[in-house]
Amino acid sequence: MIKTTILERIFEYKEKDNNLRLTDPNPDWTPETVMNFYANTYPMLTTAKIGAPQIKDDQLIYKMESVLGTKG
Repeated sequence: MIKTTILERIFEYKEKDNNLRLTDPNPDWTPETVMNFYANTYPMLTTAKIGAPQIKDDQLIYKMESVLGTKG
């Protein structure tokens, strides 16, 4: 017997003191659309990019990462 599981999409953003774990507002949206949707609430996402998804505990986890450099 074959069982199909639809994985829940989770979006994570981690940067210094900012640790967000966001649920999927609409499974039909692309990951970029989801990030743009949340950028209205979390402005730091306007300069983020999305990496390839990883599967963990029956969840599809997308990591959103800042593309801004740091001063050194």
